[in-house]
Amino acid sequence: MSQALNAKRVAILAADGFEESELSVPRASLQKNGIEVHIVTPDGKGIRAWAETEWGDTYEADKALSDVSESDYHALMLPGGLFNPDELRTNDDALSFVKAFFQAGKPVGAICHAPWILINAGVVDGRKMTSVPSIALDLKNAGVNWVDEAVVCDEALVTSRTPKDLDAFCSKLLEEIQEGKHSGQHA
Repeated sequence: MSQALNAKRVAILAADGFEESELSVPRASLQKNGIEVHIVTPDGKGIRAWAETEWGDTYEADKALSDVSESDYHALMLPGGLFNPDELRTNDDALSFVKAFFQAGKPVGAICHAPWILINAGVVDGRKMTSVPSIALDLKNAGVNWVDEAVVCDEALVTSRTPKDLDAFCSKLLEEIQEGKHSGQHA
């Protein structure tokens, strides 16, 4: 798979309080397959991880949100955690950035609480998705067919529940990135 993924670029949009493994594991998987990965943060500054029960490492940003656009990337990945998606779902620039990937038909991966961002971006109505169970009702209320599965793919939208599902999430996200744009991906 690595050959087909060389020269691809993926943005990981995150803020303070992302679940550490939900950024570090997908980033390592993407990089291992030849993909250039940029951590994009609202202000271009480093962000601090949440490592299950306490604050984790600080991750340096590669880009500020104001310096990037969807056209710079082949796909977008959104790690979960509680604090990170809660901050990003109220950031209009982040929501516009996210929505642009859907409008362009590009793959988007979201794990854990990250689908909160997708709700506020207005891109989930009618989709089949999964997430951490605690936000299942939020997704259902937004028009989602929510299912409790390790990974769900609906027209290049890849969602997953928790860190225990990262292997399935990474595998499916890589497959969708390799396939490229999807005409069924929509905002």
